[in-house]
Amino acid sequence: MFVGHLGELPLSAASVATSFVTATGFNVMSGMACALDTLCGQSYGAKQYHMLGILMQRAIFILMIVCIPISIIWANTNSIFISFHQDPEISAEAGKYAMLMIPSLFAYGLQQSLNRFLQTQNIVFPLMVIASIITSLHVLFCWIMVNKTGLGSSGAAVANSMSYWLNVIMLILYIKFSSSCNKTWTGFSKEALHNIPMFLRLAIPSAVMVCLEMWSFESAVIISGLLPNPKLQTSVLSICLSSASIVWMIPFGLSGAVSIRVANELGAGQPMVARMAVCIVVVIGIIVSMVVGTVMTVLRNIWGYAYTSEIEVVKQIAKMMPILVVSNFLDGPQCVLSGTARGCGWQKIGAYVNLVSYYLVGIPAGIVMTFVFHIGVKGLWLGMICALTVQVFSLIIIIIRTNWEKEAQKATDRVYNSVTPEE
Repeated sequence: MFVGHLGELPLSAASVATSFVTATGFNVMSGMACALDTLCGQSYGAKQYHMLGILMQRAIFILMIVCIPISIIWANTNSIFISFHQDPEISAEAGKYAMLMIPSLFAYGLQQSLNRFLQTQNIVFPLMVIASIITSLHVLFCWIMVNKTGLGSSGAAVANSMSYWLNVIMLILYIKFSSSCNKTWTGFSKEALHNIPMFLRLAIPSAVMVCLEMWSFESAVIISGLLPNPKLQTSVLSICLSSASIVWMIPFGLSGAVSIRVANELGAGQPMVARMAVCIVVVIGIIVSMVVGTVMTVLRNIWGYAYTSEIEVVKQIAKMMPILVVSNFLDGPQCVLSGTARGCGWQKIGAYVNLVSYYLVGIPAGIVMTFVFHIGVKGLWLGMICALTVQVFSLIIIIIRTNWEKEAQKATDRVYNSVTPEE
């Protein structure tokens, strides 16, 4: 939002860079950390409390190693964009932005592991308080770095790093000194270096599951750079993506809740309670999506002003809003069903569903509507709606056919396999 008021070029560059670093780094970190939803959640339900700290350390160890090659990719963002025939001005600015985002990557990997360690114990309120503090400070950091230091759009990248690292420090202090983590955090252990292949068997499909979905939206921003007037088109689509991401956080919260609840109940050997939780949260997700969609529709003509002062961009955002409302409505059940998949340990199945939904249906449909039927950026987002529809119905069919007693037994086996180091 702060960068958007600097002009079209800074907004386009920061938006494209954000899409790139999110797709190649943050999504990978978030996806791999999702393995903890399954492992920590089910271990907590089975009352194997000491395993949560060990699993968290295992996740941190792996994620920090993965950060190294991703950092090298980010350092070469300018060259990568040029090779994909992106606008040279946008590529140069985006390269600077991505370079300054590298410290954020390591902090984000730590943050995701720490968050899930706490969430799977149903420790949520402290996370909300910490996130609220960080968000408030982040606004200040952005204002200072973007408007007062002369860094321009690059200042936003520095502000991101400051906020992520401060978040990590606060989470570490909470885990260290809070009595609520006494059973689950017992200090560093060499056992964290055991059973790494078992963790990767969940972490890699989990990352693929998350990345396939997120990459499709991020790739739409990259594709928009190939349209006529790329600065306008990229700005419009990136604001749509940012707006969708903001409202998506609501069903994403429900996704995290149902993921932990399902994992806890399966680990505790209560499959029918897990099934009931899924049904309840799906209904909540649909209701919430309807409310959010109504608000977005009412505010459609002024929504764009939060990001930019360019009248043409604001008008385009207003035209895109009905499409965003439809995708947000589908996000409600989609997030809940994807959370259920993570809670059950179905990351590999979820990856296949997302591959078909987004890459065999969504992106091809979007490209056809954009470049064959000449609908413009609307076509790219309509393609994503097609993907969401296929994803939702596929996951519904899978969950309807699920044997929940069998899933509870799988959870028990998984928990006790993670307790005993591999020979």
